[in-house]
Amino acid sequence: MPAPDRLRRTDTRLDNYVDRYAARTHGMTASAIRALFAVANRPEVVSLAGGMPNITDLPLDVVGSVLNELVVEHGRQAMQYGSGQGEPAIREQICEVMRLEGISAHPDDVTVTVGSQQALDLVTRIFCDPGDVVLCEAPSYVGALGVFRAYQTQVVHVAMDEQGLDPVALAEAIEAVRRTGRTAKFLYTIPNFHNPAGVTQTLERRIEILRVAEQADLLVVEDNPYGLLGFDGDPTPAMRSLDADRVVYLGSFSKTFAPGFRVGWALAPHAVREKLVLAQESATLCPPVFSQFAVSAYLAGHDWRGQIKVFREMYRERRDAMITGLTEHMPAGSTWTEPKGGFFVWLQLPPGLDAQAMLPRAVTARVAYVPGTAFFSDGFGTRFMRLSYCFPTPARILEGTRRLGEVLAYEASVNETFGMTALGDGRDRVIHPYEAPGADMS
Repeated sequence: MPAPDRLRRTDTRLDNYVDRYAARTHGMTASAIRALFAVANRPEVVSLAGGMPNITDLPLDVVGSVLNELVVEHGRQAMQYGSGQGEPAIREQICEVMRLEGISAHPDDVTVTVGSQQALDLVTRIFCDPGDVVLCEAPSYVGALGVFRAYQTQVVHVAMDEQGLDPVALAEAIEAVRRTGRTAKFLYTIPNFHNPAGVTQTLERRIEILRVAEQADLLVVEDNPYGLLGFDGDPTPAMRSLDADRVVYLGSFSKTFAPGFRVGWALAPHAVREKLVLAQESATLCPPVFSQFAVSAYLAGHDWRGQIKVFREMYRERRDAMITGLTEHMPAGSTWTEPKGGFFVWLQLPPGLDAQAMLPRAVTARVAYVPGTAFFSDGFGTRFMRLSYCFPTPARILEGTRRLGEVLAYEASVNETFGMTALGDGRDRVIHPYEAPGADMS
């Protein structure tokens, strides 16, 4: 007998449009880093999580003067619509910036974007259909993994070591993909001061990776936001400088000037550049013109090379504080990378510890980090965490590592009590090899 209407179950849901969204939205998830911000930004918490540039040493009086002059003298042009490719003046200046890494480029092949994040989004948009394969390092930048997920690609991780991406593992991953009847659309790599691993590809390694890519007819997307922030010597020549026809280069002013202007770029082979401009126009009509004029005026009227040197020394001091703190406070069995530039250290935990599971205890101890699983598409990384030294003061970094060391020591002691003893003396600073290169391709 049918139940009375008053007894029938009526389900409710928070989103009335859940059945109408495109399939690609199913892969969209909140960034693990953004999810930490509400807690990590509390003043009592030492945040070693976010990669927020430190602009304390930026001369705001100079920037303010530049902006005032820009509005007074060029405001009507700077606050109008512009070119979908970006303003000619800043594209020429971008070519000058890239020359520091050995790149010889023409402004016509530069597309200005809303940070290099949008550049990566546009590259993925014009190359990838749902189900296509993208190769990237293990680990890889969490923002890139989010883009690849949103476009419904399949990420295949490639092992790396203390010298960056492993060319042998790359060749094996390419072959593993081909055995399934597919071809990888491109390799995404961060060769300089890797986010999150902190390591840098040697010049010899870059040459070998490009050789493998040439043999496989594989496009390389070189993401390089930190390349000018090395602590020792001149920048390593960019991969783009070694092969202009096979490499799409992504750059940004967010780390060498200020992130609030959101000015990045893509340098691409001419035919690819045409597609990028079309994609840019459909997404934004044009990148923000005022930001482009502001950055251009700063580059033209200020010693930006000298300012980068100031940033380098500031970040070097913070890197040194991080390494000192880890050496003093990490328990036996911990290992970490020692970056020669950039923002990040990649910490491997003693056996038996889980960075994701341990995070609530760390936050309770008033220190924050990003668990390693955020930087893999396949669940790997539980024994890793990314530590950022770019924003806190050296004193705060030392305090943060002290708090983190106490948390790790407690967790390790619990494991030892239950028979899972941490091994090693904590001084062998190498990247633990990725254990599943060319993951399940079925």
